[in-house]
Amino acid sequence: MGIKNWQITIFPKQFGILPYVFLFYLFMPAYQIANLTGEKRILGVSLLLLFLVSYRQLFFLMNQRGFSYWLALQMSIVFIFSAFIDVNMIFMGFFPANFIGWYENNKENRRKFITAFCFLVVIEVVPLLKWGALTSPAEYAFFLPFLIIMLLSPFGMRSINKQMQLERQLDEANEQIKEFVKREERVRIARDLHDTLGHTLSLITLKSQLVERLIKRDADQAEVEAREIERISRATLKQVREIVSSMRAITIAEELIHIQEILQAANISYHYKGESDLSAVPPLTQNIISMCLREAATNVVKHSQAKNCTLNIFISKANIHVEVKDDGIGVGNKDMYSSGLKGVAERLALIEGHFHLSNQNGALLAITIPIIQREGAFV
Repeated sequence: MGIKNWQITIFPKQFGILPYVFLFYLFMPAYQIANLTGEKRILGVSLLLLFLVSYRQLFFLMNQRGFSYWLALQMSIVFIFSAFIDVNMIFMGFFPANFIGWYENNKENRRKFITAFCFLVVIEVVPLLKWGALTSPAEYAFFLPFLIIMLLSPFGMRSINKQMQLERQLDEANEQIKEFVKREERVRIARDLHDTLGHTLSLITLKSQLVERLIKRDADQAEVEAREIERISRATLKQVREIVSSMRAITIAEELIHIQEILQAANISYHYKGESDLSAVPPLTQNIISMCLREAATNVVKHSQAKNCTLNIFISKANIHVEVKDDGIGVGNKDMYSSGLKGVAERLALIEGHFHLSNQNGALLAITIPIIQREGAFV
């Protein structure tokens, strides 16, 4: 049976050596008490030891139950020392003055702070009046500056603690933001993988159906299409690895090639109008536009029954405009374009973009993304 090791912590570790440094200021009161005789000396030593206990307890009970009681005890000891032993012991008031500033700045503790501060004023001023320590200019010059500093220190300490509390809250908020970002990133990766695989699986399905039709009447062409399926599968596997490992942004130019492939595989004629050079568009915006185009093209293949699909991307002074137009059955079917539009809206919201879906001899998806200009470049 092992023996449990008990370790006594004198002061909380987060305060470092600061509590020990302040103990240096008790040497003078200890020296004055040591010069006392008889019962006064015994009482003085007892109160000084009790003062040390209260000093330690206050470090452990910051903003907890019992803090005010130990603080009141400490101020009472200071008052006894300074009122009945030596007026110079009012300087021990710096100890409770520091702890008074630890009350949090809220409605519940504001009353406790004011009460403790008023008590501090009493225990400092009454001994000075009792001993007649403010009867000459020399005594004013000696006591008054220290008294003013002592009475201001709770407010200074409270301000410092408030700043530290705000920094802690900021750190906690930053940690929460990091967690939210990680969570959102996981959702985004999952969504991108879903969109990527959905796009490719749709293409593979179309190619497989084509191979099934060709295998009996044109074996050579069926073999070509089968090799194309293998190529697409390998390319998709590589793309998935890139998304997971490096989260490589997809450019609009790359996505337009993929869209052309899936539309042609579905026997839908592909047409592109608009800008030929989109390199000035920021990578994040390009990636979001690419994923939106992918979702739109997948919906055209799955739901539109169109023969033609036209993509148009043009840049005005204030916005980037993206249009996906088909000549299919339009958006009258309630299930037609519901799939994936929520993801499109979420992505566009990241760059303050929006879209509008309408019927114009088929379906028209119009996307608008605002441009911010900075020193001649998009941001």
